[in-house]
Amino acid sequence: MSVSGLIASPSRCCLRLPDCNQGLVCRQVPSTPIASKPKAKFGKLYLERSRLTVSFRRWKMQKTHLIKCAMDASYGDMASESGGAAMFPRINVRDPYKRLGISREASEDEIQAARNFLISKYGGHKPSVDAIEAAHDKIIMQKFYERKNPKIDIKKKVREVKQSRVVQAVTSRFQTPATKFIVKTSIAFIVLGILTVLFPTEEGPTLQVAISLIATFYFIHDRLKSKIRTLLYGAGAFIFSWFLGTFLMVSVIPPIPILKGPRSFEVLTSLITYVLLWVSSTYLK
Repeated sequence: MSVSGLIASPSRCCLRLPDCNQGLVCRQVPSTPIASKPKAKFGKLYLERSRLTVSFRRWKMQKTHLIKCAMDASYGDMASESGGAAMFPRINVRDPYKRLGISREASEDEIQAARNFLISKYGGHKPSVDAIEAAHDKIIMQKFYERKNPKIDIKKKVREVKQSRVVQAVTSRFQTPATKFIVKTSIAFIVLGILTVLFPTEEGPTLQVAISLIATFYFIHDRLKSKIRTLLYGAGAFIFSWFLGTFLMVSVIPPIPILKGPRSFEVLTSLITYVLLWVSSTYLK
């Protein structure tokens, strides 16, 4: 709209709308209708608006199509770089051991073999190769750090001790009897221990120790049903238990203030002997 003095030109509006061929086009539309033919003018404006709407929709569809073509071309380039090779299925797994499909106790040879196998299978897909190499490098660095800073694995040490020949030879001489038999032997030696502590004599717990030896013979014979083995096991267990108890009292176990008296040494040695005799008479095979 332009105004100069008192003379004014008819007002017209310029609408910039997209066109499928020419881009944005300025279309002149009168802002005020002509009084002589209002109905015809409004009909013409309606048709003009419909045509512009259709042009705008076509332009939008063409733009969407161009974007889609560009995206397809980009993905096509990526596929061509990979050469159509298979993608590693565990490419997004964070744990390097699970990504390579090995256990945490795997050796270096097993780790290298897993890496070589996966590289030969998915070598044509670059992201898969990068993921496999990253997992392999991470595991190797972790193994190197563990060798440089070793940790004491208690479970592994216990397992090694149990698997040693000496321990297996010793444990093979013992077996677990019935629960009823364990309760019976436990009650017998507990009563002997109480009598030894409550009624110490000047000569020492000689009577209680003799009763413990007799109880050992009885329980071993009750389990093994062999007189010769009963005699050998009973005598050997008694001698070993008494010497071991004496050694522990002299060299390892400090004096206990609860047990006082001239025979406290013999009483403690007898208690240790009862424990070892109970183990021998109950579990020795």
